[in-house]
This record gives sequence, structure tokens and C-alpha cells, in this order.
Amino acid sequence: MAHKIIIHDKMQTGHYFLTEAVGKNFHPDFKPELTPKEMLELGVFGGKYMTDCKAEFPEAWFEHAKLSPHKKDISLNYFQVDASLPLREWERKGWIHPADPRGWFQWYCRYYLGRRLPEEDLRQVKRWKAIRRHVGALKKNCEPYNMDCRRKQRQALLHWAYDSRKI
Repeated sequence: MAHKIIIHDKMQTGHYFLTEAVGKNFHPDFKPELTPKEMLELGVFGGKYMTDCKAEFPEAWFEHAKLSPHKKDISLNYFQVDASLPLREWERKGWIHPADPRGWFQWYCRYYLGRRLPEEDLRQVKRWKAIRRHVGALKKNCEPYNMDCRRKQRQALLHWAYDSRKI
């Protein structure tokens, strides 16, 4: 039976339904290495990403999350570099779907919880797979596990649920 989730934050009001088990039944091509909880704990998006919509997601995701409620704080990012484009740039490039006005990570959080939007899910999985090219760049240009090599690229990979600490 589907579970209804109410959305009420600064960017969106409404609802959606969870139709899959949490963290299960992903598209066969979608194999994220990090959960949303792990990403928030590592430090992504300068800590600003989820500060006004915590009620929508499990409390446990935020127990050790690195968050900055007032403004982006790059020192909270795992690699302490800014690897994000502004939301307006994502909008300009047509990367934002109305169901997820915050972008890919919002889609991933909702997908992880069990929401499915078939067409949008395929689009986002395709975008996620395309980011993998950065894994190849790290392997080509950095000694294994050299966390000082290409830190911005490593942070960007974390933003897309690739665990760049293992490269």
C-alpha cells in the first residue's frame, strides 16, 4: 500500500506517494555508493541543502548531518571546496523537474524513500550515470586514495552519491 508524504517547505507544498521499500527496488542501472544519510553526514552542498524540509525525511538522516541553516558553509563539505552550481544555473540549463525544485539530490532522497516517477527516474538515472566520467578522470590523474588530488571533482562526485574517498 502506498504511503502519502506531505510536502510543506520554502520551495514546495503538496504531496507524493511512496510505492517501494526504502532503499530497495532501484533501477538496475542505478547503483549509488552512498545513501542520502551518509551524504549529509559526510558534508555536501555546503550544508544548506536540506535545512527547511527536514520534516519530510527520516530524523535519523539528520542526527549527524553537517547542516548550515542560514547560508552555505563550504567548510562543512567533506573536501571543503565549493563544487556546486547555483540553483538558478540548474534552472537555466533545464535540469530541474517541477516535482523536485531543489534538483538531483532531492530527487534521490525521495527515490531512496520509495517514490517513483518513471520518466523522471529514467532521466535522473541517466544524469547520474553521466557523472561517472569524473571517476575516470580521478583514476587517470590521481594516485589512488590521494584525497588532495582534484578535491573539487571528488566533492562533486560525493554530491552524486559516488564515494570518491575510495578512488
